[in-house]
Amino acid sequence: MIEREIEIKDPIGIHARPAALLVKTLKEFKSELKLEKDGKVASSKSLIQIMGLGAKQGDKLKITAEGEDAEEMMNAFLEFAKDNL
Repeated sequence: MIEREIEIKDPIGIHARPAALLVKTLKEFKSELKLEKDGKVASSKSLIQIMGLGAKQGDKLKITAEGEDAEEMMNAFLEFAKDNL
């Protein structure tokens, strides 16, 4: 399992457009990537769960990836987050 922490930089936080792009970006991977905020966990494959985190600018998220291509999935997530979150 790979773990990282990110801080949301977008002034609007995680809203519908970046959440949908995130799901689309990561759906090709076989591993499971989860985002966690204040004990609430969301699958990177669920737009509803990601939106349900209510992540705002300045919030810190714990990101975990587990599975056969977890490292590649985490790298893709971090690259996405740098430009979109």
